[in-house]
Amino acid sequence: MQIFINVMIVLTTVLAMEFVAWFAHKYIMHGLLWNWHEDHHKPDLKDGFFEKNDRFFFVFAVPSAFCYLSGTFWDGFGFFLYIGIGISIYGLIYFLIHDVYIHQRFSWFKHLDNKYSKAILRAHGNHHAIQTKYGCESFGLLIVNPKYFKKRSEWKVENNKIYK
Repeated sequence: MQIFINVMIVLTTVLAMEFVAWFAHKYIMHGLLWNWHEDHHKPDLKDGFFEKNDRFFFVFAVPSAFCYLSGTFWDGFGFFLYIGIGISIYGLIYFLIHDVYIHQRFSWFKHLDNKYSKAILRAHGNHHAIQTKYGCESFGLLIVNPKYFKKRSEWKVENNKIYK
């Protein structure tokens, strides 16, 4: 039974991290720490392989590391270990989809030909179509607005804004 509970903690954490990532992307990356994230939207600001935006990898690693340590060394906090594992798994998924698949920072695999992967690419492409702090949409990664499963020509006019 304990194994089932631990697996459920990990899976719940992975799911919850999509919402944490959405919130952080919308309100922190496109808010207070835009100066770190800006070069991700404006590649001409990038100097070399790394971006200032890559600092967020370390920011998100801190809670995971804290959970690993507290779940391992402090009696009674063992469930934190599984939360840390869930955060790490989401981080790996995010890295593989965002940095490897979408942005092709490593040529490990090419674009896939299925509706979900195309929807992710469309949503992220639409997010990057805006190169400023304001006016973007699609801040999540894995949960995609249903309109992105359609061709761009089928997207509706929303809020007097035409999506291309």
